[in-house]
Amino acid sequence: MKLWKKEFSLDKAIENFTVGNDREIDLHIAKYDVIASKAHAKMLASVKIIPEEESELLIQELNVLLEQIENETFVIEHDFEDVHSKIEYELTKKLGEVGKKIHTARSRNDQVLVALQLYYKHEIRFIIEKVKSLFSTLISLAETHQHKLLPGYTHLQVAMPSSFGLWFSAYAETLVDDIELLKATLKIVDQNPLGSAAGYGSSFPIDRDFTTKALEFSTLKYNVVAAQMARGKNERILASSLGNLANTLSKFSMDICLYMSQNFGFVSFPDELTTGSSIMPHKKNPDVFELIRGKCNQIQALQTEMLLLTNNLPSGYHRDYQLLKENSIKAIENTKLILDIFNYSIQQIIVKDIDINDNKYKYLFTVDNINNLVTSGMPFREAYLKISSEVENGTYTPDTSKKHTHLGSVNNLALKQIQDKLKS
Repeated sequence: MKLWKKEFSLDKAIENFTVGNDREIDLHIAKYDVIASKAHAKMLASVKIIPEEESELLIQELNVLLEQIENETFVIEHDFEDVHSKIEYELTKKLGEVGKKIHTARSRNDQVLVALQLYYKHEIRFIIEKVKSLFSTLISLAETHQHKLLPGYTHLQVAMPSSFGLWFSAYAETLVDDIELLKATLKIVDQNPLGSAAGYGSSFPIDRDFTTKALEFSTLKYNVVAAQMARGKNERILASSLGNLANTLSKFSMDICLYMSQNFGFVSFPDELTTGSSIMPHKKNPDVFELIRGKCNQIQALQTEMLLLTNNLPSGYHRDYQLLKENSIKAIENTKLILDIFNYSIQQIIVKDIDINDNKYKYLFTVDNINNLVTSGMPFREAYLKISSEVENGTYTPDTSKKHTHLGSVNNLALKQIQDKLKS
């Protein structure tokens, strides 16, 4: 069944190509299409386009479909183009002519838009809660290891003293920025497009404020052409915010992979969280973090894909937009999976003791040595040249009398300030 029908049969090859795998993808938005259809049916009755009893019959059958979707018994067979045609077919099968009235005053264009935006709204909120959970885990780890020394590196060279507390809380604070971008995306998609029809509105006396309130959108997209132009723009903004979160998790994963290696040896994980080698019995591989890194990089690539798909398209609907759906949904589902496995794994991290007397850390405290000289009255530039000269001629000895190691740690006040940042 198709929502459009003409006096000819569509070529099978063309049909297969244009439908693609919408049936599988649409299972993710089926729930939201039903919810939007219920609001639409109520609105049609409220403005007297259909009788109240017909609206009630439509809502009754839509509730049956919603229950099937939630029980995972709802199926979109190959006879249907997408979820929208399947739902209308089921309504017509049960209610006859009344079922056909559900499509009054709307188009598949605004049907897809409203279902996707409801899905995006729900999933962004869900992702934000998962990020907050990871944030809490990292703050807890930072508190536990706030004074435990971690060598700091620049250019992958030993630089200055840091701490595991500083490392964990750095990523926690970065997640706050990622949440802000997700909230901005939420604000963009929280605008009701229903009633824009094919992008030029409806001649029926519909009440768009009614569906805006019924669907709990914060506002509506007033201009119907602007509503249609949101397709693609929503996905580009979504891809950007997911990409920024993915960048944080990818960098974090790279740190973990690096710090797990024997050359660093800063952290480890229980054996059951690592994998082995088919020929090297000593291996404990950080596969989970390597896969997180790779999946996060795929998510970061989505923004470029969305840009290229929608760049320079004129206003109005174009079939190119169909291609936005699959990878946007895939990115959302992968982001949730990544956050879950990352949070689960990082809670089990083993922070190792680092032998600060190892010769490779000999120059870790050169800046502290300079600062010690400065606090004793020597001008900074002279102190810098003195320590630099000692390093060059091999006479440098770390000054252990007054190490400013507190510079590399994070205190409880700083952790509280980071937590307050999330709350605000």
